[in-house]
Amino acid sequence: MNLFEKIFNYQIISRLDDSGTFMTTSQERAWLKTMLDHPSAVAAFTEDTLAKLRTIVEQDTALNLSSHLIEKARSKEKQLYHPLIRELRRHIMQHNKIRLTFTGNVRDHAAPVNPAEEHPALPYKLEYSMVKKEWYLLWYHLKRKTMMSTRLSKLAAIEEEQLEPSEAQRILAKIERLLDSRKREVRIEVLPMYNRELSRILYALSSFEKTVDYNEETDVYSVTICLMEREQEYLLSKLRFLGKRVRVINGGYLKRRMLETTSKALERYGVISEPGDFQE
Repeated sequence: MNLFEKIFNYQIISRLDDSGTFMTTSQERAWLKTMLDHPSAVAAFTEDTLAKLRTIVEQDTALNLSSHLIEKARSKEKQLYHPLIRELRRHIMQHNKIRLTFTGNVRDHAAPVNPAEEHPALPYKLEYSMVKKEWYLLWYHLKRKTMMSTRLSKLAAIEEEQLEPSEAQRILAKIERLLDSRKREVRIEVLPMYNRELSRILYALSSFEKTVDYNEETDVYSVTICLMEREQEYLLSKLRFLGKRVRVINGGYLKRRMLETTSKALERYGVISEPGDFQE
């Protein structure tokens, strides 16, 4: 493609963007059609949006992939989209106070929560656990003055209540301070001989908030990961998967757990390690 063709294409794309037109490929439309056929699509979109999307793809008969794909046997699929997500997202964006009712036992770090009671809450964030394949609601218990994380599958009903905007902002600021105090920072290094696998390593850590630095003198990439305390075990599983490609530089808990894993593996294969063989 010559320079004039690139300029012409750029002008066309810029005008389309200004007019609000979005260009899609046949592969993207095929993926959309497959997604709309999933049972969770009814809960994920409003009726108008769902009808509009189906109208877009129904005229293209070449998008039907059902006859070309064979799905292998798998475990029972959990619900990918919970019916309460749309309502909870609205309450989170508007900083609304809600009352939660649960279907089963729910616990926090202090004491069990009685499912028969209604619990005043300020919803803060929706999270999806890649490990458990479930949606979670992170919320502030207005009566207990503590943060809670609850599976959406445990929620029975949501009732909206009035809350002064100034009070909501005060609570949100308190939540931010509380979550900041629970954050941990871990730095790992990529061994130079595995720099060619950097994209694979970063992909394994894609679910974490991170920054990457490169030292030209030592030819070493370092990855600084910011995560919550409860996410450390999940990070450990990723580090074990990466094996000798990475090394934990700081993060006492992770280093101790990796040391424990290594020591148990050596003992299992008949290699007895001395206390001085491994140092943090």
